[in-house]
Amino acid sequence: MTSTTSTLRALFSSAVKLQTPRLFPASLQGAVPCISHQQKRCYAVEPGVKKTTKLRQMLQSSELEFIMEAHSGISACIAEEAGFKGIWGSGLSMATQLGVRDSNEASWTQVLEVLEFMNDACSLPILVDADTGYGNFNNARRLVRKLEDRGIAGAAVEDKLFPKTNSLLDGRAQPLADVKEFALKIQAMKEAQLDPDFNIVARVEALIAGWGVDEALKRADAYLEAGATAILMHSKLSEPKDIRAFLDAWQNKGPVVLVPTTYYKTPVDEWRQRQVSLIIWANHSIRASVKAMQDLTNHIFQHQSTVGVEDKIATVKELFRLTKDDELKKAEDKYLPKA
Repeated sequence: MTSTTSTLRALFSSAVKLQTPRLFPASLQGAVPCISHQQKRCYAVEPGVKKTTKLRQMLQSSELEFIMEAHSGISACIAEEAGFKGIWGSGLSMATQLGVRDSNEASWTQVLEVLEFMNDACSLPILVDADTGYGNFNNARRLVRKLEDRGIAGAAVEDKLFPKTNSLLDGRAQPLADVKEFALKIQAMKEAQLDPDFNIVARVEALIAGWGVDEALKRADAYLEAGATAILMHSKLSEPKDIRAFLDAWQNKGPVVLVPTTYYKTPVDEWRQRQVSLIIWANHSIRASVKAMQDLTNHIFQHQSTVGVEDKIATVKELFRLTKDDELKKAEDKYLPKA
């Protein structure tokens, strides 16, 4: 019986070794994987520095950093060419380009698909606008794993209720999540991540909801203690006295991210002097795209001609360049048999 048992154990052990997939190629053994427990997209990063690490360095930098909104692969590519060091995967912008409202009408799996194209199209770290985490702690921690699978560098989650209400809508109720429950959601997301440098940015909506600076401070303290990499303090005032009051009281306890969509006239040097870590230009590419398409389509409809607009729009060759058609040509020369 003992001999038979030993033989079966040996056979089982051999079968397991044959059938268990390697997590990443042997040539990359010893390197630091950016994401994952799966084979796919383990190394969607520049050699040597993970995208998650790049974003963390920006969030913890002593200099004011900037990231640009993108909502598609091509807008991410354009932001990189402009010189930006990071991308904001805007929920509003992605919803808008899908033709739906920014109220979680696009499912989180649909958002993931857009993010995958964005990540493939550029080498920049992406901080995604993850709304409320698409549900409770369990949805949020599953989201973290799926974002890591696609090489996304971080997620910003807001302390409101699912489905979310866009913060810039006028006259809408902005119900907030319970502080303790949201802090535990952040903790669950942190414990779910496989890459220690994956970033969780806690977006505090107390000022948006009209709950005041004291409530914003209480929430920011709780979320930082729960493990958030940085605090995104949001306001829709055109004169950001509430942001100033928060920063005065915050005393630089941790990195702060601002989104000056409504208070864009405030010089960025003020935020630099106040030691803000990161500024997000949050929705400008989609807004520019919408305006340009409206003007163009109206002109063509009215004039039944593209005369007068051709010099104002990108050439077809520019589309080929942006999508790296030259790389495909070289690959075809290398991998397709010659006639």
